[in-house]
Amino acid sequence: MDLSFGRFDTAADAAMLLPVDLAVLLVRIAARQAASPTAIAHARMTSRAVAEDRFAPADGAFNGGMARALTDWKGA
Repeated sequence: MDLSFGRFDTAADAAMLLPVDLAVLLVRIAARQAASPTAIAHARMTSRAVAEDRFAPADGAFNGGMARALTDWKGA
């Protein structure tokens, strides 16, 4: 195991700003990758229909059992 890496410097400025040109470059790279024919084909192959009841469960709570337990505990 190589432990020769630099240690975390607590006195260093944590809010080091990156050059604007670098930020623009990274955004352009990400946009080109997302718009590539390979990325578009992959998105079409892996896309699934979203369950309509995903955010509206039948019992009205994300965890029905826990919601019932908390309601019973609060009422007691």
